Amino acid sequence: MKQPLFQFNHLPIRHKIITLLLLISILPSIGLGLLTGYTVEHIIDKQATQHTLQLIEQVNRTLESHASNMQNITYLLSMDPEIKKFLSNQEIEDQNENEEYEIRQFMQGLSTLYPEVAGILVVNSNGGYVSNELYPRFEYNLTNEAWYKEAVENEGIFKIIGHPTDRKITSHVKYKNSEVVTVVRAILQPETQKVLGVVLIDLKLRVIAEATKNVRLGKYGYLMVIDEKGQGIYTPPTPLIENVPERLLINEEDSGSFSEKINGNNLQFIFQKQAFTNWITVGIFSMNDSVVEVRKIHLFVISFFFFVCLFGITASYYISKSMSEPIVHLMSIMRQVESGTLTVRYEGNRKDEIGMLGKSFNHMISKIINLLSLTEHHERQKREAELRSLQAHIKPHFLYNTLDTINWMARNQGAEDVSELVSSLSRLFRIGLNKGQDHILLTDEITHIQSYLSIQKARYRDKLNFTITIEPAIHDVMTLKLVLQPIVENAIYHGIKERRGPGHIYIQANKEQDFLVLTVRDDGKGIDQDRLGKLRKTMDALYDNKESKQIDIGYGMMNVQERIKLTYGNNYGIKIDSKVGEGTIVTIFLPIKRDIIVDDAKA
Repeated sequence: MKQPLFQFNHLPIRHKIITLLLLISILPSIGLGLLTGYTVEHIIDKQATQHTLQLIEQVNRTLESHASNMQNITYLLSMDPEIKKFLSNQEIEDQNENEEYEIRQFMQGLSTLYPEVAGILVVNSNGGYVSNELYPRFEYNLTNEAWYKEAVENEGIFKIIGHPTDRKITSHVKYKNSEVVTVVRAILQPETQKVLGVVLIDLKLRVIAEATKNVRLGKYGYLMVIDEKGQGIYTPPTPLIENVPERLLINEEDSGSFSEKINGNNLQFIFQKQAFTNWITVGIFSMNDSVVEVRKIHLFVISFFFFVCLFGITASYYISKSMSEPIVHLMSIMRQVESGTLTVRYEGNRKDEIGMLGKSFNHMISKIINLLSLTEHHERQKREAELRSLQAHIKPHFLYNTLDTINWMARNQGAEDVSELVSSLSRLFRIGLNKGQDHILLTDEITHIQSYLSIQKARYRDKLNFTITIEPAIHDVMTLKLVLQPIVENAIYHGIKERRGPGHIYIQANKEQDFLVLTVRDDGKGIDQDRLGKLRKTMDALYDNKESKQIDIGYGMMNVQERIKLTYGNNYGIKIDSKVGEGTIVTIFLPIKRDIIVDDAKA
């Protein structure tokens, strides 16, 4: 396969770091510069939109406050006793001049309290009226007016009509129709819901203009207020457009923004609808107003990126040097270790990953030295154990032959009980000898422990009872020899012997998943929790001879534990559970093996 002309992985680490740092600093700067040019305009537009919506919201609160005041005035008028009397279908002539004067004074007081009111007019169902400022231009039944009918159709609900058009009333101040906004509300009889009359109030446009004219959007932008039909409530003297776009009126959202090109100008429209008045407050400004700010930001960003690139080139050289030198030094130490020199160490006080790597390397060398020492120690222990096993095998061989002779002599003398006891002892030694092999069939291990318990039964008689059960499917399983005898011995001497009355030992062998599980349970004295904790700790300290001598009942178990873990590994071994007064359970976990018998036979 043809190799490429350039491979990045073949470069020295210092060159890689310089290259990566330059790429990290320069390429993002270029990309960020391009991205900034694209997004800064949108960010400014978004901020302008949010700011404008906040201004519009303030204006709307002011306008709704004025509209709410007008509604409150209609309620105050409808609850006045004199006005109620006037609305009860009485002719104006039926009222004396004093009552009419009091009504006008009440209206004048409301106009003084609410200076935004241009005039108040109350008309009853017969066409009679009373007002402080408004009056018909000529003799005319005001119930025929369009605004009166519109108020009646609203059935007592407050209604903002807008600028008045073609109405037959005027005011003493002679306000133009474009200078006021008319609101109306029908007054109903509470019991029958019959229309008693209508209240009309003219709101001065000046209060709307004062709320909006001081708001500036950009250089030439402004706020305007329109009704739901698009008719202008307030428009500045020099607007950018004559009519608002149609999409603003058909938009169902309560607030929003959009841009549109009108007469060659790119205009931004930001609007918010008023729930109370159904008016729409619109902010209009040219999108070109933000171009100057965008250019300033571009200049700042480009200058910043230039200094970032300059700084990145300088910093990459220094950082690459500070990172590569300790790595090269660590590589030199590793080569010495490869050659067999385990005395070298990384020396440095760095707190970064390289320093941590150096400390981990030192720790690894120490572990290697400890493992080598431990391996040497294990080998020495193994050789000593083999020597002890060889010495132990010599004695059982002699005893086995002697016991066989005693057995025949007892039978000849008719001493059957002595013969049976000697036979059990003979089987005990024969299985223990096992031709020098470490593995035996599980059935032989069970026979061995039966012989041992028979001998102990002859000693303790009724105080010792035992039960042995073995799962049929595991009769042919191979196991280490003499794993049960030390456990059962502990159960007798530290459990059954210490309790009052007869005791029982239960021995069980079965298969659980991939484990051969041997369980020895007694109902003896039990072990207290403090001593049990020390015993468990001793069992875990596999090669710590000092630990194994601290608990007297753990020495035999420790020997079995050592043999199991040396033979099968750390996944197997002994587990101990006990409660004082209830007894002790010792569980032995071994692998399921059936082919060791072949290897032993070859041996």
